Amino acid sequence: MPGSKDLDPYVSARAFYGAELRRLREEARLSQDGLGEQAFCSGAYIGQFEAAVRRPQPELSKIFDFVLGSGEHLQRLCRLARESKHSDYFADVADLEPLAATISEYSPMLLPGILQTAAYARRITQISHPFAADDEIERLVEARMERAERLTNARHPEIWEVVHEAALRTRVGSVAVMHEQLLNIAAAIRSRRLVVQVHPNDAEAHPFMYGLTSILTFAEAPALVYVEGAYSGQLIDEPRLVARYQASYDVARATSLSFEASLDLIESIAEGYAIHDPNA
Repeated sequence: MPGSKDLDPYVSARAFYGAELRRLREEARLSQDGLGEQAFCSGAYIGQFEAAVRRPQPELSKIFDFVLGSGEHLQRLCRLARESKHSDYFADVADLEPLAATISEYSPMLLPGILQTAAYARRITQISHPFAADDEIERLVEARMERAERLTNARHPEIWEVVHEAALRTRVGSVAVMHEQLLNIAAAIRSRRLVVQVHPNDAEAHPFMYGLTSILTFAEAPALVYVEGAYSGQLIDEPRLVARYQASYDVARATSLSFEASLDLIESIAEGYAIHDPNA
């Protein structure tokens, strides 16, 4: 992680927020740990804000302003610094993912963003934003593709995907889109960039069937869970609840197909789409 003192405060609103937080903290003669104690968070967490690694948080900014006697200065900067390419409810997670040691996801009906091709992502975005202009659709698709590229081509985090069979069979866009999409997943599996297991249709119902669930672990921080519905998402950090999610995820993996059987099923379904694709 870059040091906050080496960061150019004018490269972005987030960097300026970090520089101002550091300036105010040092004027108050507080260490990062000292400020963290008064704001009920860790000094390392303060360091991530100052180094512009994480997006500022509105509630913490309010506390910082109170502790540092800065009026509403950091709260105003926070509103600017929270701008993101991603939907607001997902943006904090997008910041955390590159810092994670592992990402373990369960996706019940749609293929997770990390696995999506541009064509699949574009159609999903068009469906979920029916009145959005074309340039807005492309902006969201580009952000999703950049995220997938960043995560799957890096050594870390290690990524494990459990995908319900329904997600493979639910057609998004044309059969050509689905054919390309499933072949792309198969190629990712064969390249060992990530692990994918299929939770078959004949498996029993599972707690994660309601929506996307993602578990993030970190080398030097507690694990987090992110759950997402159609137009909202929530980060969960309560340790007992995170442990319950982890236990359920372990069951989902155990009741899914093996790596080899999952790959065979994905390629078999892809062949089925190819049969109905006039261009195949």
